[in-house]
Amino acid sequence: MLGISLKYFVAVAETGSLSAASRQLHVAVSAISRQIARLEEQVGAPLFERAPRGMALSEAGRLLLAHARRTWLEADEVMRQIAALQGTPHDEIRVGASEGPAQGFLPVAMVDFRKQYPRTRFSLQVLTPPEAMRYIANGDIDVAVSFNVEPAQGVAVVHSWRAPVYAVMAATHPLAVRSSLQLEDVLAYPLALTDDKSTARRLLNRTCALEDMQLQAALISNYSPALHGFVRNSDAVMFAGYISVAWRLEQDGLVARPVVSAELQSRNLQIQTMEGRLLPPGVVRFINHLKSRIDEVEATLPQERQQARSEKKRVKWV
Repeated sequence: MLGISLKYFVAVAETGSLSAASRQLHVAVSAISRQIARLEEQVGAPLFERAPRGMALSEAGRLLLAHARRTWLEADEVMRQIAALQGTPHDEIRVGASEGPAQGFLPVAMVDFRKQYPRTRFSLQVLTPPEAMRYIANGDIDVAVSFNVEPAQGVAVVHSWRAPVYAVMAATHPLAVRSSLQLEDVLAYPLALTDDKSTARRLLNRTCALEDMQLQAALISNYSPALHGFVRNSDAVMFAGYISVAWRLEQDGLVARPVVSAELQSRNLQIQTMEGRLLPPGVVRFINHLKSRIDEVEATLPQERQQARSEKKRVKWV
């Protein structure tokens, strides 16, 4: 439903060159170039900055690309609604999430949502926060549920919650009796750590650098069940957001304790969508459902979080 000029423009923007767009579209470079020139004449501004290694979007080009992606998604939704008039309607919701939410509350939230809207279809991809924001901005997913510390262009934050990094350990661990922990006390024990792609690990690295502390891991893994198993059967400690582990604390014999650290408190859990996009009704309903589920988990947060904040303030003024 997009005009041919806009279609060619999007292809050049996404591939980075006329020749790459030509191979993707199976259209001559000269034909694509003419359509781009025509489009630039219509908008009254250059859409690309020509460079030796390809074509980079200008500011006007970035605005037009965001518009084109929104238009494409909204056109797809209209076509889906028209098709539904001829048969059984269904909603397809594409979700991207950090590993914690993807393993924890998200599948349960999807099951509960389908009880009310049984014709909903989901796809779920586990993504790092930068990947999730890129997928949202490109229109590759409808909703992202992701831990984040920095904003991104083309991404709208619909809902946000503070998501501090907790120390997670076996319920029998010597530190488990404390209501909150100092980081130096945690570092005295073996550590089970995620890789550097996780926001928890990046914040931990930053905290240790600021405090001149050494971070030495007994286990590093990008697979959280391995970290859970290692911690459950030893005196090791891992770091995670409460919402990522709340669902399995009791069943695995684990506890989560807040860490007194400004850096480790600086993370947010966000529900993200494409900026400016008119979302399909089904996606809006699912976002509202997700918010309710996350609010429920937040309500179960241990009182230790408030105590940790109080301790943090006391430490600051000593």
